[in-house]
Amino acid sequence: MTEKDKMHSGELYLPMGEEIMNEQLQCIEKLYDYNLTRPTEQKKREEMLKDMFAEIGTGCYVEPPLHANWAGKHVHFGRDVYANFGLTLVDDTHIYVGDNTMFGPNVVVATAGHPILPEIREQGYQYNMSVTIGKNCWLGAGVLVMPGVTIGDNSVIGAGSVVTKDIPANVVAVGNPCKVMREIGEKDREFYFRDRRIELD
Repeated sequence: MTEKDKMHSGELYLPMGEEIMNEQLQCIEKLYDYNLTRPTEQKKREEMLKDMFAEIGTGCYVEPPLHANWAGKHVHFGRDVYANFGLTLVDDTHIYVGDNTMFGPNVVVATAGHPILPEIREQGYQYNMSVTIGKNCWLGAGVLVMPGVTIGDNSVIGAGSVVTKDIPANVVAVGNPCKVMREIGEKDREFYFRDRRIELD
């Protein structure tokens, strides 16, 4: 198995080989161009994301600057995903995001890790574990999602949280480390923020 094959296997590998580095450089050249697009060039951005990402559904919006190790090459977005500015995708392996999920400013989704043992780490080894974020999720500003995590459908991750373990569906979770605070329930059908009632026409 080559070092490139190991990227998506969860095994330790050396990411600095010529084959990997050359391919990665081509990807981040595209990302550089994406981040230089003008606000009026929405159609151009859409086409560039289709070229950069592994998969991206209709209606997605990613506000520059976007940061990504592989420019989205291993990222799979459903439809109508919204990402505010400063999204960082450490996409050394696959990141899956469901329909209608929203990212606040400066969210980080990381798949890459390094061994704790310094003798191995100093040789440059790393490993990658995929991340899955469900449909209709909302990740608040500054959330950090660590390698190997799954976040269930409809869940809300509070701003500044560090998600180190799986989060189930239909909950509000906050903190460092991120923990479930409560289930989404009847009160959320009545109030959208503190004591402010939902009164839609």
